[in-house]
Amino acid sequence: MSPALLRPELDDAISNVHPERRADAVRRIADLFVQGAAGFSDEHVAVFDGVLLRLVPEIDVEMRSELARRFCSLGNAPPRLIAQLARDEDIGIAGPLLRRSIQIGESTLVDLAGTRGQTHLIAISERPQVTPPISDVIVRRGDHDVLRTIAVNAGAQFSPAGFSGLVRRAAEDVLLATAVSGRDDLSPPRLKELLASASDLVRRRLVETAQPAARIAINRALRELAGAPQRSGATRDFTPAQRTIVALHHSAGLSEDMVFAFARAFQYEETVAALSAMSGVRIATLDPLIAGERHDPLLMLGKALGFGWTTVRALIGLRLGPDRMPASPDVEEARHNFEQLAASTAQRMVGFWRLRQTMPQTFGTPD
Repeated sequence: MSPALLRPELDDAISNVHPERRADAVRRIADLFVQGAAGFSDEHVAVFDGVLLRLVPEIDVEMRSELARRFCSLGNAPPRLIAQLARDEDIGIAGPLLRRSIQIGESTLVDLAGTRGQTHLIAISERPQVTPPISDVIVRRGDHDVLRTIAVNAGAQFSPAGFSGLVRRAAEDVLLATAVSGRDDLSPPRLKELLASASDLVRRRLVETAQPAARIAINRALRELAGAPQRSGATRDFTPAQRTIVALHHSAGLSEDMVFAFARAFQYEETVAALSAMSGVRIATLDPLIAGERHDPLLMLGKALGFGWTTVRALIGLRLGPDRMPASPDVEEARHNFEQLAASTAQRMVGFWRLRQTMPQTFGTPD
């Protein structure tokens, strides 16, 4: 039937219907559409769209919910009707469309994620595909239930900022942290970020509940964060440096300027002893951290102590020694990572180092 003939027939079908029978008329029109949807042209769809939009204000919530459920899986459902139902504040109406309809565009989903409540956010989080602009809003506004939902959705994609936000929110939430740790797109650096920001309880639960392969990765990341001891041919004597630091502490107090001066002069023992006194982390723990191959521990320590980038840069130079210069790209990457690092995350990590001093076997599962 051509669109020109279809409209009068549908108009006639509803014009003579008693208001109490409007729901039945809508159901029959929906049946007609679903049966013929595969063969309908855009003109046919537009006719149904106009007719159903006229009826929607006159039908109850239950009937609108039924329309949403019946049309949510169609790729060519009446578009204006879908847009109206998807924006309904009743989750029973909007939910099926927010979860499944491919006709709801990214911009609309971003808008709804930013304005609707948590039940709507859960529905959007369950879509087969969730793009970063949408997930960014969900991570920012969602409660724990919402974040757990999107974290277990393999079709959800996250921007770097969105993933970092998800990791931060998982710091005190065991279920969320478990969901994040099980994602296929969790890279080793992201895993380390998760473990660095997580509470001790969350770390323990991750180790306890992880599958064998995941447990190996978690333990490896924990050892890297804690600074695995480096083998060295020389044994340093920190005793004289400790005496110097104690004397400075009693006379003028320790400061970032002193650490910077020690580092610039490549006075390794004095620098480590000063950092130990200021952070509460033992020299035996700090020495392998600072002498290791990675910049991360220096960034964590500097951020936790409130140091500026100039001092942290000097610590990187100290680690390499007077005869070596770090490559410019490495320094720039370290500077960027330092600026992006949250002080709370760094303080958690320093607290973790202090904890390992008293519980050295807590995360010692071999890999």
